Amino acid sequence: MIFMRKILRLLLFTCMMVSTSSVFAQKTITIKGKVKFPYNRFNMEIIERQGFDKTIIDSCKVKDDGTYEFKMKVDKPGVYTLDCQKWQSVQFWAEDEDLEINFRGEDTAKIKIKNPPYVYIKGGPNNELMNLMNWDGYRGYQLMIGISQGVYRIPGIDDQAKQEVSGKFYDMLGNESRARAKFLAENYADRNSVLAILPALRGEENEELVKQVLSRLESKNPNYAPLLKYKAEMAEAKAQKERLAEGKVAPEFSFPTPDGKKKLGPQDFKGKILVLDFWASWCGPCRAEIPHLKEAYKEYSNKGVAFFSVSIDKDDAAWRKAMKEENMPWAQAQAPKAGKDVMKQYQFSGIPYILVLDKEGKIVAKNLRGKALTDKLEELLSGKKKSVAMPAMGM
Repeated sequence: MIFMRKILRLLLFTCMMVSTSSVFAQKTITIKGKVKFPYNRFNMEIIERQGFDKTIIDSCKVKDDGTYEFKMKVDKPGVYTLDCQKWQSVQFWAEDEDLEINFRGEDTAKIKIKNPPYVYIKGGPNNELMNLMNWDGYRGYQLMIGISQGVYRIPGIDDQAKQEVSGKFYDMLGNESRARAKFLAENYADRNSVLAILPALRGEENEELVKQVLSRLESKNPNYAPLLKYKAEMAEAKAQKERLAEGKVAPEFSFPTPDGKKKLGPQDFKGKILVLDFWASWCGPCRAEIPHLKEAYKEYSNKGVAFFSVSIDKDDAAWRKAMKEENMPWAQAQAPKAGKDVMKQYQFSGIPYILVLDKEGKIVAKNLRGKALTDKLEELLSGKKKSVAMPAMGM
């Protein structure tokens, strides 16, 4: 009897060891490839992004023959970024698929334009879907470049009109991208990497589709860690959206002014309507918006409207140089840590990001530019909502 117990314990121990070994093997993947034009000042890096935070998971040198290889232990399945020597990058799904990813690299031309080509991932079903998602993002970026170049070469219209035309095209591209994301979610819901697409489908119109995708994943594995992580993040994003809804008091912060003698935040402007502008010296659209902000300041600053620009510049000298060049006659401050915390607090990723707050510090409107800003200020001061002409419908 004692002998049989020992045999059973040994068999149980052996099964546990085999099971553990099998699970561990599935969590170690090989990522390899070749860089056609390596630039060995920088390493290859695997990066994990959490909102505005990023962590370097692993790095390696490119060999003399241009090849590289990672043995990645995947503790947390999900989306990661493979950065090729700070010149190209691609998002991939890390779980149980070995991958081959080749890059062109920086090239050897004397004049370099940083618009790297599309990067294809050779892998399995999860990364086939990542390829489709990455291709859509790549083509959207190329179309935005083409639209910008085309619109700004149109003779006879001013910069403000060009900006408005570009904005309409960008909105159209955004709608197209969301439509394609919906198609992918509908037709590839059997793959774990579909979770990478769902953030593009936020909004009431896609709630039912997202529920269906999540339900399908739950039916396979209700305790799947990336699924639980996604649901927790969406719950937090929903709560944050509600905190930033129109009619809610804008979150407080206090950032140093250029002279360093005091700190300012939206709470310091209560009693006036506030135009709150997030910008940076390196942001072309931000700099293009400043002349319009100056016009709005000239028109409304003596009518109870305050203006406050918050820079997310990392480089203090660049911020001060840009302020001197732009000569903005209103309050300025610089957010610490290149604005990472305030971007998370106010839930924006692109700039310029302009909000209007009422006299009580409540959010009235978000993400305004150009004429939309002055129309909103006029509406608040006059108490009359500006009517919008409906476009004629063609047959």
